[in-house]
Amino acid sequence: MNENFDDCYIDEDLDDINSIEAASPDFRTELAKQLAEIAPEAIADGKVDFEKLKELLGDDVSTTPERFGLFWPGKREAIRIAQTPTTATLKPDFENSVDWDTTENVFIEGDNLEVLKILQRHYYGKIKMIYIDPPYNTGKDFVYRDDYRDSVSHYLEWTKQVNAEGQKLSSNAQSEGRYHSNWLNMMYPRLKVARNLLQDDGVIIISIDDSEFANLRQICVELFGENNFAANIIWKKRNTPPNDRVIGAQHDYLVAIGKRNLSGFNLRPRTEEQIARYKNPDGHPKGPWVAGDLSANVKGGRYVESLNYPIINPNTGKEYYPPNNGNWRFSQTRMDELLSNGEIFFGQDGKGAPKLKRFLSSVKPGTTWTTLWDFAPLNTSGSLEIETLFGNPAVFESPKPVGLIVHLLQMASHSDSIILDFFAGSSTTAHAVMELNAKDGGKRSFIQIQLPEPTGVKSTARKEGFENVPNISRERIRRAASQIQRDYFEVLQRRKMPFDRGFRAFKLAKTNFAKWDIVSDIDERHFEQQLLELHDSANSAASIDDLLIELLLKQGFSLTEKIGDVEISGLPLKAIHESSGGGVALLAYLDQHRAPTIEQLREVIATKPTSFIILEDCFGGSDELKTNLAQMCKTNNVELWTA
Repeated sequence: MNENFDDCYIDEDLDDINSIEAASPDFRTELAKQLAEIAPEAIADGKVDFEKLKELLGDDVSTTPERFGLFWPGKREAIRIAQTPTTATLKPDFENSVDWDTTENVFIEGDNLEVLKILQRHYYGKIKMIYIDPPYNTGKDFVYRDDYRDSVSHYLEWTKQVNAEGQKLSSNAQSEGRYHSNWLNMMYPRLKVARNLLQDDGVIIISIDDSEFANLRQICVELFGENNFAANIIWKKRNTPPNDRVIGAQHDYLVAIGKRNLSGFNLRPRTEEQIARYKNPDGHPKGPWVAGDLSANVKGGRYVESLNYPIINPNTGKEYYPPNNGNWRFSQTRMDELLSNGEIFFGQDGKGAPKLKRFLSSVKPGTTWTTLWDFAPLNTSGSLEIETLFGNPAVFESPKPVGLIVHLLQMASHSDSIILDFFAGSSTTAHAVMELNAKDGGKRSFIQIQLPEPTGVKSTARKEGFENVPNISRERIRRAASQIQRDYFEVLQRRKMPFDRGFRAFKLAKTNFAKWDIVSDIDERHFEQQLLELHDSANSAASIDDLLIELLLKQGFSLTEKIGDVEISGLPLKAIHESSGGGVALLAYLDQHRAPTIEQLREVIATKPTSFIILEDCFGGSDELKTNLAQMCKTNNVELWTA
């Protein structure tokens, strides 16, 4: 009797132990859950009944065999890989980081599709702006080759994929029959996964040229919706056309799309020249103003007789009617108020026709952006910026100018936004974020993702010591931060909060937990090897920091959590405090080589953190220790998580 009771007691307590999920969110499952909540009638035996769903939708279901859209070989697989969760993790790279303990910026080296999936737990719906400058598919550009079975293993193999001369082996030659398909298969899943990270008023802006512009626009419309398409911005990138074409292109496109609406686009800030046009020669209490037209456009039958009346110049007594037998903008009552308030201007000598004083304090805080950007810096500015930082413009070819990205940030971000660039290149976006923060006092943060694309053995970059693109990217951030601190020294001295010049560096890696690293369709030999590795929960070679970062990511914490070291009853623990500065949000004990005692765990749980994480290996196979810990956590209202 007692034995059976004890078994039930143990089972009951073990039910209170939460297991950390191994993979990134599976949005196929999430979508099915949402559908079950909205239309439970469409779910039968736990599966979606599409016939029933069609009945519920009625006339909203398309019944035509043909439909408009973009189709290409491999699209079905591209959708599948976008939906497939990953068990991969990010490994902290302390050596390449700057100001690890204080920075809010992130640089990640790795395949961007895998990284975007990893970011889903915390950054879902948190990114205000995404800017990317993907390969243009000119025939020489590198195009990512995704392995649909095991993306991380494929990525780790690829990082060694160079020939004897150090040349990349994955270009997308135009001679390939799947030339456009290869590019679409690369872009589609990345855009699909990236969309999840945007806020509802988030914006994505993509640089592209004519090679894939038409295809890019179509997949963006498919993923984001026609109503959320904002504009094809034409950026004038060069003054003179190249002479190797029949018609030389002087522009690139910037495809701008909102996630759910277009509310995330800001007005264009007024320039110093525009603001300088506002004067206050008469010392009006409303401040500087410019003279504007008082008459209204009456074309198309919009003439209103009551708005056609004389305005009398109080200085001369002369009457003025609307020009061309039209209308004034305001009723006579409102016009009398404007006259009495000194808001009508009669020329410098006071004897002219009436004009409206348009006060700077009353107009919109900016102007409308246009689709023709001939005001942004040319692409030569980007090369000059590389030369300034590295002493040689050939270190990185064709970088976008910082000024162009600053304009995009002004158009689509706020002063405290998170900015994502998952084709980071030389990290122009990070440079622009830091520069704009220095200019306007903002605290925007960036997340940069870049594949470790190798530089050629004979390239200038390799001669300068940069073996791959991330090495260039990280070094640019360091040098740009130093330059900004010099150029904006006086402005930064007046800044209320410290200027963030740092970044936390990470690298994509396989999970540190063998039990999570199971691939469904591996061969028998590799499967047996994985079963042998399951003896231990965590990789014995992994550092505590490696384990902690992976567990935090899978628990939905950010990459910039402020992590502290604490010791309780002789146990070394990792701690994360509540953002409000109150209690402890999480304590973690991750030393798999040293089992804690029940007394030590009792002291830890007595501090009442919100959550406590411990490795399965730490129990040393003791169900009693595990059960007692579960009971203590339950008594103290502490969430217990194991991995």
